[in-house]
Amino acid sequence: MREFFRQVARRKPLLLLPLLLLSGCSNWAIMDPQGPIGRAEKSLVFTAVILMLIVVVPVIVLTLVFAWHFRASNKKAVYRPDFHHSTTIEIIVWVVPCLIVLALGILTWKTTHALDPYKPLVAQNGEKPIEVDVIALDWKWLFVYPQLHIASVNELAMPVGASVDFRITSGTVMNAFFIPQLGTQIYAMGGMQTEVHLSADHAGIYQGLSANFSGNGFSGMTFKAIATDKAGFDAWVQKVRGSSQVLDTQSFALLSKASENVPVSYYGTVNGDIFGEQIASFVGSPPSMKTMKGNGDQASAKTTGGSNGMSGM
Repeated sequence: MREFFRQVARRKPLLLLPLLLLSGCSNWAIMDPQGPIGRAEKSLVFTAVILMLIVVVPVIVLTLVFAWHFRASNKKAVYRPDFHHSTTIEIIVWVVPCLIVLALGILTWKTTHALDPYKPLVAQNGEKPIEVDVIALDWKWLFVYPQLHIASVNELAMPVGASVDFRITSGTVMNAFFIPQLGTQIYAMGGMQTEVHLSADHAGIYQGLSANFSGNGFSGMTFKAIATDKAGFDAWVQKVRGSSQVLDTQSFALLSKASENVPVSYYGTVNGDIFGEQIASFVGSPPSMKTMKGNGDQASAKTTGGSNGMSGM
């Protein structure tokens, strides 16, 4: 194999250009999903590509075949300048694409509803979902665990198999919350609340990031999503609770100041509804947790500014 590449490099070096361009894509996190949402999205991508290739591949092949068959030196090719219609060809070029578009439409309809980011997941272990409030800041991520009254910066943890219910907003410009191996990018916008429900099937440390350019420190706006067993998650919670830092209105104001490449930090105590207060700073009044939980996702979006969850793959 090495000798083959040496020969190619010597005789036709341009053939190696695609490999050179792909050399920077060694970490295809989206193609290595570690959760049910990520797996479903990967399956959707592959299915859609295969359906589209049903048209693309024959067109490319037939273009080459026709060019070769009707070349000037081929005396066997029949010259038919008066040819203008073929029912068989018309059926093929219309029916096949229509069937593919129909299949893509049905697939899109089903997966759009099945992968709705607002649709809660059923935890593998049947336990209550973990709630995490996410606030995008310049240029870091704040994760508040309202059930546990703790918070962390640029690091979050979750038990393997548990459903994690993320409520997302921004304290600055628009950002996009994304953990590629778990699936579903969703936007974080000031004065609005979006949601996404994710789960990890396997223990590991997954890279999270902002997928929407937000200024000078954008490249360092990353975080770690730690999926571990129940004992490991409990240990992480105890480590966070061991921090002497308190997250309240004053400390949040300091944290909100623009800073780059921010290291992981913890808040052992959270006072007040930081998430609700942050939304209220844009729209006037904090959302009612009781109203949001009692009336469902649509009520949640209306209460917090009308966002219905802008999301992407």
